[in-house]
Amino acid sequence: MSLATMGEIIGPAQAAGRGVGAFNVIGIEHAEAIVGGAEAAGAPVVLQISENCAAWHGALEPIAQACLAVARAAAVPVAVHLDHASGAELVRAASALGLGSVMYDASRLPYADNVRVTAEVARWCHDRGIWVEAELGEVGGKDGVHSPVARTDPDQAAGFVAATGVDALAVAVGSSHAMLTKDAVLDLGLISRLRQAAGVPLVLHGSSGVPEADLSAAIRAGMTKINIATQLNKVFTAAVRDYLI
Repeated sequence: MSLATMGEIIGPAQAAGRGVGAFNVIGIEHAEAIVGGAEAAGAPVVLQISENCAAWHGALEPIAQACLAVARAAAVPVAVHLDHASGAELVRAASALGLGSVMYDASRLPYADNVRVTAEVARWCHDRGIWVEAELGEVGGKDGVHSPVARTDPDQAAGFVAATGVDALAVAVGSSHAMLTKDAVLDLGLISRLRQAAGVPLVLHGSSGVPEADLSAAIRAGMTKINIATQLNKVFTAAVRDYLI
């Protein structure tokens, strides 16, 4: 129970064909609420701290220490994960603070550069026992960068995993970050092909824009880690607005 590694949570879920909820935190209240929900459901959970969240706090340490404290006190397995790090310096900071997993995102780079820098980060992390997620086929969604026809190629995914040694792969299959409506259309056939080709757990970013039934279908097709952020913020801000009014 309590603080767990990502491998301890993701490995059994993948083997059993289950999904794992990975929820982005902004403040300690988010972490407490997410873990409270996981305890009520009797399910493991991932607390994610994004690069943007660390910047908002002025540094990674305050929010990371808060999340680690909440995780250690939990009655269910909880992993604390660095999400969408774009630089090695933040990855090193996460390691120093005791985070056991990171998502290093070089998906905006050309393929060869993405492979090179991701492999370097993965080697550094694995030498220290840190689990690594990467992204291939930019999911996008913020700043208008996402194309609705962007998709990750299965053959390229297999080559990327082999060349970088990452432990999980975020892929573009029809979802998009920061969606306020639940009408994203996932390519379930592509998810199945990517699962077979990649050989590592797949991660769905932009899950807030996916209908619940389609999330279940995506897990059956081969997704394991399901990232959710925008939907939490929608619910949180609506509750604050209702209370203040």
